[in-house]
Amino acid sequence: MKKWFAFDWSSMLAIVITAIGIYIAIIVFTRIAGKRSFSKMSSFDFAMTVALGSMIATTVLSKSVSLWEGIMGLAIIYILQLFVAILRRFKIVRDSVDNGPLLLMDGQNILHENLKKSRVTEEDLRSKLREANVIRLKEVRAVVFEATGDISVLHTGDMDEQLEDWLIKDVTR
Repeated sequence: MKKWFAFDWSSMLAIVITAIGIYIAIIVFTRIAGKRSFSKMSSFDFAMTVALGSMIATTVLSKSVSLWEGIMGLAIIYILQLFVAILRRFKIVRDSVDNGPLLLMDGQNILHENLKKSRVTEEDLRSKLREANVIRLKEVRAVVFEATGDISVLHTGDMDEQLEDWLIKDVTR
């Protein structure tokens, strides 16, 4: 308990220098790799973001990891992210690292089996419909559980307007 309130100037200086160094490294690596590094495009991207956060915290606060070791770890994670991003062009890789979007509603029809697969309740679905300002189920053209975990509601007040197939091209029914 006594250590919780201890103050050591050399430790504080080491934390400041390490934080600045790792911050600069993140900026450089993100500029090289692009914004996708912190995107919420897929579960793989989310896992990368969590890994980066953990490595940053460990490098800044742990005496057992040097600044250069932290930068090297970050560089490897960024290189892997770039490598997988390139390989995602191939369907087999994309299917293994990304979740695909899943149709939860086809028009007014609730696809209960897909709700179960995605672990989305009817209450969650109703909430998303309300968030999208749907006031009648007949307005709904499709509800999609996206690869990111978000739920998209495609709807219109014009009852004659149809959903373009291109918008749900890769969505599993």
